[in-house]
Amino acid sequence: MAQMNELGFYTLAGAPESPRELIDEVRQAEKLGIGNVFISERFNIKEAATLSGAVGVAAESMGIATAATNHHTRHPVVTAAYAMTMHKLTGGRFCLGLGRGVDRLSQAFGLPPITTAQMEDFVGVMRRLWQGEAIFNHEGPIGNYPVLTLMGASSEHIPMALTAFGPNSLALGGRCFDAVMLHTFFTDETTARVVGAVKRSAEESGRDPASVKVWSCFATIGDHLPENIRLKKTVGRMATYLQGYPELMARTNNWDQAALERFLADELVANFQGAIDQVATTEQLEHIATLIPDEWLAPAATGTPAQCVEKIRGQFDLGCDGVILHGASPTQLRPIVEEYTRTRPTGEFDHLPANPGG
Repeated sequence: MAQMNELGFYTLAGAPESPRELIDEVRQAEKLGIGNVFISERFNIKEAATLSGAVGVAAESMGIATAATNHHTRHPVVTAAYAMTMHKLTGGRFCLGLGRGVDRLSQAFGLPPITTAQMEDFVGVMRRLWQGEAIFNHEGPIGNYPVLTLMGASSEHIPMALTAFGPNSLALGGRCFDAVMLHTFFTDETTARVVGAVKRSAEESGRDPASVKVWSCFATIGDHLPENIRLKKTVGRMATYLQGYPELMARTNNWDQAALERFLADELVANFQGAIDQVATTEQLEHIATLIPDEWLAPAATGTPAQCVEKIRGQFDLGCDGVILHGASPTQLRPIVEEYTRTRPTGEFDHLPANPGG
């Protein structure tokens, strides 16, 4: 089976019962030929460093990326050492992916909101540490540190990626990261626009735009799945995004503000406790489905395997360098990936390495 480095998936999608599920997922994904695995971090049983190590052992050839962790939840030297450990463990297949996080959650934990300046400063510090430099008396947006060093570290390049949404993050991704991961349910117009923003920022910074990979995060929920599962992975997931950052989603996609207000004002939505995609019943999701316009859910791979593959290929046509098949396990993705493999263009993606940021 050829390894398709233009494709990826998220391990432990949704709310897994045990993190050990990722071992079988990764092995199944490799057998299917999926080239990359992405790790999202949650402060429960999905702590990124632990999961990364497990994936690093379970995956024989796949690229691996956090998508994402936050720079301010660990000391910079701890994060640098974590990434270097993964880099060595996997023979260069690891990419450290960062994100801005959710301000309200950071504040609840007593952490400051993450700024663009902090992330740019952090990238610079990581790259210096991985080159074997000892940094003395660092004073910058990430804080003041008397000494930062990885003792005995050799000079290494470890790719870094950014989950980007707004214009400042997109520009930052093009300016100093190796890859950018987009958000789910971006319209075609939004996807083409933000890919252009990343590549343009790279060029304006004196970088080769082709050197910055842009990953589409594309909901891939085929009709072979039971209807209640599809409802959870489409309506439930969208509703959860709208719980967290509704205005940003609507502004980015140029959605109808009145429709958003109707959704937020609904009694069930307004009083819902917890993440909708994790705890809502099928009956509740059926009600919520009536509040979400069809066009908001349209940017996804749905239907038959052939229809899903056609939509996936469309993401490359919009300028994306890779597609994360989002929201489903390798077992759930199998018929779609098999159809993609059968019709995959020969040689088109041979230049891509086994690293999401490479």
